[in-house]
Amino acid sequence: MTKKRDASKQYVIKKTKEQNVKFIRLWFTDILGFLKSFAITSDHLEEALNNGMGFDGSSIQGFARIDESDMIALPDPDTFQLVPWRPREQGVARMFCDIHWPGGQPFEGDPRYVLKKNLQRAADLGYVFYVGPELEYFYFKDSEGTQFLDQGGYFDLAPPEVATDLRRKTILILEEMGIQVEYSHHEVAPSQHEIDLRYADALTMADNVMTYRIVVKQVAQEHGVYATFMPKPVFGVNGSGMHVHMSLFKGSTNAFFDRNAPYHLSEVGKAFLAGLLAHAPEFTSIANQWVNSYKRLVPGYEAPCYITWARRNRADLVRLPEYQPGREVATRIEFRSPDPACNPYLVFSVMLAAGLQGIDKGYELPLPTEENVFEMSQEEQERRGIATLPGSLYEAIQLTEESELVREALGSHVFNSFIENKRVEWNRYRTQVTDYELKNYLPIL
Repeated sequence: MTKKRDASKQYVIKKTKEQNVKFIRLWFTDILGFLKSFAITSDHLEEALNNGMGFDGSSIQGFARIDESDMIALPDPDTFQLVPWRPREQGVARMFCDIHWPGGQPFEGDPRYVLKKNLQRAADLGYVFYVGPELEYFYFKDSEGTQFLDQGGYFDLAPPEVATDLRRKTILILEEMGIQVEYSHHEVAPSQHEIDLRYADALTMADNVMTYRIVVKQVAQEHGVYATFMPKPVFGVNGSGMHVHMSLFKGSTNAFFDRNAPYHLSEVGKAFLAGLLAHAPEFTSIANQWVNSYKRLVPGYEAPCYITWARRNRADLVRLPEYQPGREVATRIEFRSPDPACNPYLVFSVMLAAGLQGIDKGYELPLPTEENVFEMSQEEQERRGIATLPGSLYEAIQLTEESELVREALGSHVFNSFIENKRVEWNRYRTQVTDYELKNYLPIL
């Protein structure tokens, strides 16, 4: 590992000189998934790669207290990329960082460390965890309102093509930064779009998601519009999701594939899926961490509310894409509740932990629900034992707080900080007087 890191460091130093890079941005995230950054000059690059750079962690959400504020950001040289939207004459690059205590030990409040810890558990069992998220978002005229740029619908290509050009420029920048894109298209709601990243190991993908979000926003800003990953910015139309396709591999073999099994899903795949279903309510607050997230998880807008799985029904929490002959490596599970405003490091961590728990404990997979659950009566849902996701952030927090699985996956530091932050958010929200209340109650009460 040391030899590999040394080689990567030398590559970064060489590339920095060749590309005339003057500034290097060191990126990391807080527990809510907000990207944090500070810049160093190329003169301090070698020092940063060898020893890290100190910063005050007391002002970062979920990091340290005032009396233990010193932190070290240690750049990961494998994440070095030029930032294409900055001037080329004095280039700018970025690297993601692992956060450490001054003594050198990993900081337990670092979301990237949390994911690494969970991936190591999978590696100890012989697995590599791959994910491929589909992030939806909206373009608006500006950040002051929700005026659409277009009135298109699903897969539409209709003038004006302003948003299509924005997507194209975004993809070109992502690919220039080494992030592979599979698809892009217009989504169901007006001015709603989606760019799908090609699957990668979960740590690389979490870094890619953070990069993706800032690139989408940067391109929009440069063209005088606003992009948002808010889960439900507009009443009456679909919200934005982050459907996550996932699989476990052992070497080059997809552990979810079994040629002779029903649906071609192996026993490992079935147990993993069962683990997701069983523990989904407990980690919903991680996958859907904002008050606004629960405005999306309602019937009628293609977002999952019920804890069911199916092959074809896109209203279920988990979808099993149909097997394509000759494409065994593509056998995967699609988990559909997360939204694109989540912290990807934490979401991938809890999903993996739930799936591995299903494998470890031998969870039994319930029968699929191919019918539209939204059209079932309450009695039929109860008869078939169909449960629902939490209906509000408050409900979700309560379930998470009682979850040993989530506590273990996140570690006590992140777990406690996250719960505390979400309780504050809920209390602020519940004491607000909204436009809805003024419009409906003020004239009559």
